[in-house]
Amino acid sequence: MRSGNPALKDTTFLDLGSGTVVRRDGDAMTLVGTVNKTGLLLLLCVITATFAWSQISFTAAGPVGAGPYLWGGAIGGLVLALVTAFKKEWSPVTAPLYALVEGFFLGAISAMYNHRFEGIVLQAVMLTIGTLFALLFAYRSGLIRATENFKLGVVAATGGIALLYLVTMGLGMFGINVPYIHESGLIGIGFSLFVVVIAAMNLVLDFDFIETGVEQNAPKYMEWYGAFGLMVTLVWLYVEFLRLLSKLQSRD
Repeated sequence: MRSGNPALKDTTFLDLGSGTVVRRDGDAMTLVGTVNKTGLLLLLCVITATFAWSQISFTAAGPVGAGPYLWGGAIGGLVLALVTAFKKEWSPVTAPLYALVEGFFLGAISAMYNHRFEGIVLQAVMLTIGTLFALLFAYRSGLIRATENFKLGVVAATGGIALLYLVTMGLGMFGINVPYIHESGLIGIGFSLFVVVIAAMNLVLDFDFIETGVEQNAPKYMEWYGAFGLMVTLVWLYVEFLRLLSKLQSRD
């Protein structure tokens, strides 16, 4: 039950007191319930993203009004994600809140990207949706299996990417830029392609994780938690598609 998504980890379905799998025969997690809640979270995210986008204008000096939505959404989303990850029983409340707050961030960053590259947001959305359904089909049909080696590889790559991003942000605070990977050269594009692939592979692990929870009769609130974890991956994948497409269009 390993997932590269930090919100979905091995011990999620375990009773921390006894170390055994929690079972709730009468009121258990279902696949349909998880799918419905994922759809609701996405809808909430789209609503606030659309609102944030509508509040941002652009002048010759740059975007106006983007800061509060961009940074508020990013920091608020991170806080709610951490709370949900550590208090999964709160997920029926914190997961919708995360979707709403994260929508502000996505709306702001999408407006900024779309202002520079017209039509890039629609392309990123379509690629994200297409990747989701393609990998869901591949997983359900058995074309891709979440074996232990597959899980270990994806988790290791995800951890490496997260560490690199943290180092990059830390150095950026001191005015030091990491060369190549954030540029539109071949190395930068290749790096973005690699990150997109790893983010997509995390979807497979998330599908496997949710399916395992259903099989183990996890508590009903785990539908919200599973939907939250899947949305975390989708948000990451969408942002990485934006970055990749922007690099490709910068070369035109």
